[in-house]
Amino acid sequence: MSSRDRILGRVRRALADVGRGEDAPVERDYLREHGERTVEETVELLAENLADYRAVVHRTDAGALPDVVAELLAARGASTVLVPPGLDEGWVAAAQVTRVPDEAGSTPHELDAVDSVVTACAVAVAETGTIVLDGSPDQGRRRISLIPDHHICVVRVPDQVVGSVPQALERLDPARPLTWISGPSATSDIELDRVEGVHGPRTLEVVLVR
Repeated sequence: MSSRDRILGRVRRALADVGRGEDAPVERDYLREHGERTVEETVELLAENLADYRAVVHRTDAGALPDVVAELLAARGASTVLVPPGLDEGWVAAAQVTRVPDEAGSTPHELDAVDSVVTACAVAVAETGTIVLDGSPDQGRRRISLIPDHHICVVRVPDQVVGSVPQALERLDPARPLTWISGPSATSDIELDRVEGVHGPRTLEVVLVR
């Protein structure tokens, strides 16, 4: 028996109790969230897990957001910032930087030369410390959050914060290009030496905005 036959056999056995009709429901009785938390506790858990993944977490309100973004870009020494077409213009209005539009014709080398990128997000998952982007106008193309070395991601709290991955999936469209971000890009070799910035930005700053 080939490996393919063994795998398909396991799949058939796992589906043995599922009806064969196209509309047959599949039981999904797993936990949707681990424990009960208040809204504030969920937001705090998100901040804690983001920091655990080495993202830098900032907190502010909507009125002070432009100043916070400007301060983060200045602290980074950024002179250029990539801006998705649907991003709120006010978010970067206070920053003394050159804005680079998200264009289909931009090459990887051109995007790599950009100092920072500012995006919104689709949803944030507290239990895993994950930010999800879905390519909406305020988030831009997937590559703009992967190539520049510095990513500032704005999360509206508590509206965009959920407790668990199942709750996040309920809000997301599986047909969209989803990017799941848990901290800055990182990998390690066989000696467990951690290297950041290999598959995405070396620095992720998350701004939680009320």
